[in-house]
Amino acid sequence: MDYLQKALVQFNIGKHQWYGWRTHDDNGTKIPNEHRMCYECLILNDNTAIMPTKAEVETKIQEIKDAEITKETNKQSALNKLKALGLNDAEIKSIIG
Repeated sequence: MDYLQKALVQFNIGKHQWYGWRTHDDNGTKIPNEHRMCYECLILNDNTAIMPTKAEVETKIQEIKDAEITKETNKQSALNKLKALGLNDAEIKSIIG
C-alpha cells in the first residue's frame, strides 16, 4: 500500500471503503490507472464521510514516514546495543527472528 492510501485509511475511521478514485476527468476522458491514485482523483464513496483536505493528507503522510524512520532508527539502535553486550548476529537473529 502506498503512502497516500496508508494516510487515507486513518481518516473516517469505522467507515469501510469511504473513498475511491475517479475513473474519468471532467471532460469524460478516461484517466489511466497509473494516474488515478492521487489526491486530485479522490472521491467519496460514503456520503457520511468527510473529505480530508490535501494538507491534512500530506501531514498524515509525513507522520507515517516519520514513524517508519523512527522505527528503523530504534531497531538499529537496539541491534547496536545487543552487539555492544557481546551478542553475535546469529544470537540476535534467534531473539528477534
